[in-house]
Amino acid sequence: MSKQATGKAGEAALDMTLNAFGLWTKSAQAIAIEVIDYTKKSTESAAAAWERLAGAKSLESAFEVQSQFARSAYEEFVAETAKLGELYVEFAREAYAPLRTAFADPAATP
Repeated sequence: MSKQATGKAGEAALDMTLNAFGLWTKSAQAIAIEVIDYTKKSTESAAAAWERLAGAKSLESAFEVQSQFARSAYEEFVAETAKLGELYVEFAREAYAPLRTAFADPAATP
């Protein structure tokens, strides 16, 4: 392999690597933003539930507030888990894409 061919192969590998890191960074950032948003929403929901619980006039009312909070917290958690699962699947697809391209096109590999 000539120096020019080696240089082009190295340049192609570097471009592929930089592209992959850009995609991975974008996906990781989307996941982090989603986790932060969920944490904020969950904390606000818990604080509101504590306020309602503190204002409960009877033990029965307190149990109702706690039951509603537990149910909504569980439903939000399940929904968030599904959403994060989709983000991780997309992350995996994007992470694999440069490798799939590189192995599919033998001329693209160094």
